[in-house]
Amino acid sequence: MSGRPRPEFDTLVVGAGFAGSVLAERLASQLGQRVLVVDRRDHIAGNAYDYVDEHGVLCHRYGPHIFHTRSEKVWRYLSAFTEWRPYEHRVLAEVDGQLLPIPINRMTVNRLYGLSLRTDEQVQAFYDERAEPSRYVANSEDAVVAKVGWELYVKFFRGYTRKHWGLDPSQLAASVTSRIPVRTSEDDRYFSDPFQNMPLEGYTRMFERMLAHPGITVRLRTELADVSHEVEFGRMVYTGPIDAYFGHRFGHLPYRSIEFEHRTLPTPGGGLLQPAATINQPDEDVPHTRVTEYRHLTGQRHHCSTVAIDHPCAEGDPYYPVPRPENRERYLRYQALASELPGVSFVGRLARYQYLNMDQVVGQALGVFERFAADAQPALAASL
Repeated sequence: MSGRPRPEFDTLVVGAGFAGSVLAERLASQLGQRVLVVDRRDHIAGNAYDYVDEHGVLCHRYGPHIFHTRSEKVWRYLSAFTEWRPYEHRVLAEVDGQLLPIPINRMTVNRLYGLSLRTDEQVQAFYDERAEPSRYVANSEDAVVAKVGWELYVKFFRGYTRKHWGLDPSQLAASVTSRIPVRTSEDDRYFSDPFQNMPLEGYTRMFERMLAHPGITVRLRTELADVSHEVEFGRMVYTGPIDAYFGHRFGHLPYRSIEFEHRTLPTPGGGLLQPAATINQPDEDVPHTRVTEYRHLTGQRHHCSTVAIDHPCAEGDPYYPVPRPENRERYLRYQALASELPGVSFVGRLARYQYLNMDQVVGQALGVFERFAADAQPALAASL
C-alpha cells in the first residue's frame, strides 16, 4: 500500500443542493469516502429548501418545487430517502378575464373562443389554421407562433416571457418556450411525466436523510474560500456558478433571479385560496408572473394558507441561466478552463450553466458518480 498519508477528506463538495448532496451520499455510502459538504447558506437542500413558516404552513423559500421525472432510476434513488405524496401540478393563466388551463389544451381553446371542439383532430386543425410555420425556428417567439399562431402566443406567452426573462421572446433561444407543450387533448396537467410526486415530509427532510451518512460532514455558512486552504481533500465537486469559481475572468454569466413575496391569509375550515396551485399572469401590466399556494403542493390542512408571488428581477440569487448564444460562448470559455483542472468536477445548473429541472440535476450527479466509481476500481485494486 502507498505510504502517503490520506487527506482529511477524500472529497470536498461545494454546495448542499441536489447535485452536491447526491454526490456526497453516493461517495460516502458506495465508496466509503469521507466527504466534507460546505454551503454558503444557513441550510441544506439548495433552492429546494422548505420550512414551516411562522403561521405553521410548510413553504418553499425559493419558490415552488414540483418533482416530476421520466427517469425511474432517478425516482428510485430518491425514494430511498423519502416517501412520496402523489401530486399532479396544475396551472391556470388569467387571460381575458378568465382562468384558463396552461399548457394550452382543448379546454383552453374551447373556453377562450366559446367553441365545442371534441377531438384531438379538431383541435389540431384549429392550431394549424393559425400557425405560422417557419423553415428555421430561431428563437422562442418562432417556436410558439409556428405551433399555435400569433394570437395565442401574445395572450399566453409573450408578456409572461418578457417579465420572467427581462427580454423579448425573439431574443431568447427556442428551448425556453419549447419546454411548454401544446396539447390537443383535455390533459390539463402541467407535466406529463410518469413519476409525479412530492416528498411526503418535504424536501428538507429528504436532504437530511441523504446527508445523514456518518462519512459526511456538513458545514453551513461556509464559502469555498473558507476551507480551500485549511482542509486537505483529494477531489473537489463544485456546484456553484462556474464564472465565480474563476473569478469572473471572462465576465459575469448572466442569470435571472426572482424576489418571492409571501402572503398568508386565513382559510377557516382548512379550505384553499386558489382553484389551482399556480395562477400565471401573462399580462405585462401585472408586475408579477405567478402566484403559488403551497398547500396545494403539500396537501397540508391548516387554518391559514401561504402563497408566494414571483417578481422576476435581474439581481439576486442566480436561478435561471439566460439562454442566448453569446452567453453560451462565454460559458464555453469557462468550460475550457474547467476541463484543464485535475481533480475538480463541475456539476449542476450553475456549474454547467444549464436550465435543468431537479430530476435532471439528480440524473447528472448520478452519472458523474458512476464515472467516479469506474475510475476508483483500478485505483482500489492497485492499493491492495
